[in-house]
Amino acid sequence: MKEQYHRWYSHNLGTDLEMLVFGDRGYPLILFPTTKGRYYQNKDEGLIESARWFIEQGLVKIYCPDSIDHLTWYNKDVHPAARAYNHQWYDRMLNEELAPWAMHETGVGKVAVAGCSFGGYQAGNFAFKHPDKVSNLFSMSGAFDIKQFTDGFYNDDIFYNNPVDYMPGANDPNLWQMNIILGTSEWDICKGYNIIMSNILKAKNINHWLDIRPQAKHDWPVWRQMFPHYLSTIK
Repeated sequence: MKEQYHRWYSHNLGTDLEMLVFGDRGYPLILFPTTKGRYYQNKDEGLIESARWFIEQGLVKIYCPDSIDHLTWYNKDVHPAARAYNHQWYDRMLNEELAPWAMHETGVGKVAVAGCSFGGYQAGNFAFKHPDKVSNLFSMSGAFDIKQFTDGFYNDDIFYNNPVDYMPGANDPNLWQMNIILGTSEWDICKGYNIIMSNILKAKNINHWLDIRPQAKHDWPVWRQMFPHYLSTIK
């Protein structure tokens, strides 16, 4: 399984970012880490290993970028407006730098996105904001209401990064073409968020799969089961 390390200067973030890339061809998939996770977390926790067959068969090429959660939603040292503003720059990096890079390298016109826990929010938010660039969304135990991180403050930057708020009014036709899987489990602390998000999608007649795994909690063992299953549905 081919593994590459990349470090590049992000003109949107004004700093260097690090990333691991697995595979040499196949459908491009951006895989986000969990809360404050680094670019190597999904490898260390065995999620990449769970996808080995798909990578070695050339079916998928996985991009694992760093997060900047310590500067955005988890940065309690700054005002919530600054947290949301900083996240906007991360979103621009993904939209203007990483997604085009992955599409160019693989010759594919869109990317897939995935992530566990807070990475599931990152994947969902990027997919729902940029459906012109995303064909497949695999959120595993994600939460889709960012207001829990904003201390009661609310502005446009928060609205446009809070899927439960902006999705009811979304009308991009690409949303109805996207392969969307909301993975959760019986004892998942984020199960309720996934049910709410599923109900929003249902109300808009957006096809998706709400996958509730039995007798499992919010942790890596169930995510390692989900991930290869979801990769098998890429279209």
